[in-house]
Amino acid sequence: MVMHHGQSPTYGDTQVDRIFRALADATRRDIVRRTLGEEATVSALAALYEMSFAAVQKHVSVLEAADLVIKRQQGRERLVRGNPDTLRAAQTLLDDFELIWRGRISRLDALLEEGPGDPTSKP
Repeated sequence: MVMHHGQSPTYGDTQVDRIFRALADATRRDIVRRTLGEEATVSALAALYEMSFAAVQKHVSVLEAADLVIKRQQGRERLVRGNPDTLRAAQTLLDDFELIWRGRISRLDALLEEGPGDPTSKP
């Protein structure tokens, strides 16, 4: 992870792939959404979904590997909370992509406004 002064953390390609792969699943996005506001036990999360405890535990593990949630042990329970820093880093990356594409579209618009030019002129 690379930190720039005044910015959210940024990640290498491998970690970015993990983040977006993890967020590609609706259940995992829902777990992140639910745990951003408050911590939840894995048991409490499992009760919310029509799947086994083990399946929810696997979803949480994928999110933890992507640094989208932080899991900690309290007694016999595992508490899960969303990691807003990683979401901010993902948002920053998406914002960067948006700027790139907006720049490309602006250049294309400018070229289209110029028109075809004089066909007899040489480059």
